[in-house]
Amino acid sequence: MLKLYPKNNSPQDLQKIVDVLNNGGIIIYPTDTMYALGCHALKERAIEKICNIKNIDPRKHLLSIVCANLSMVADYAKLGNTNFKLLKKNLPGPFTFILPASSRLPKIFKNRKEVGIRMPDSNIVCEITTLLDAPMMTATLPYDPDDDIEYVTTPELIDERFGTEADLIIDGGIGGDEPSTIVNCIDNEPEIIRQGKGWLDY
Repeated sequence: MLKLYPKNNSPQDLQKIVDVLNNGGIIIYPTDTMYALGCHALKERAIEKICNIKNIDPRKHLLSIVCANLSMVADYAKLGNTNFKLLKKNLPGPFTFILPASSRLPKIFKNRKEVGIRMPDSNIVCEITTLLDAPMMTATLPYDPDDDIEYVTTPELIDERFGTEADLIIDGGIGGDEPSTIVNCIDNEPEIIRQGKGWLDY
């Protein structure tokens, strides 16, 4: 487990995280919504590992990536003028925007031809993805509503439950328990398909 703070993290700690991701490892990290699983978005084997942990089929489930900035978003998703303006107005923030995937993403994403885009309002996430110079594939920690919510919000309990699944757990303090708002931007009109923490500004 590695403790990180909203500001002034050591370059060595950040590099340690990036090395894990570059080597195909899985991290658990805090976002502006909930703690999530993350891996390098261009490494298919790592993506498959996260899909196995979540018990999801990548051919049927939307996969999401975290980007450092809008220019990185434009590299990995097809972003028209209207959607660019919408994302610029709302990001960074607690949203997942569904956009057409670009050809730069691995085949595992192209089964659906769509990709979820996240740019959390989190300095920790921004520092990691900027240093990585690539997006991270991301998925919220698996959670059963019958379970104690602290198993997905408290770093020590996250470690107890998921420590064997991840190569590194980032302790960013107590996490949130509300998911991101999902906005479908495939058609002309943005459509909210799950209202979460974020309130969309049109």
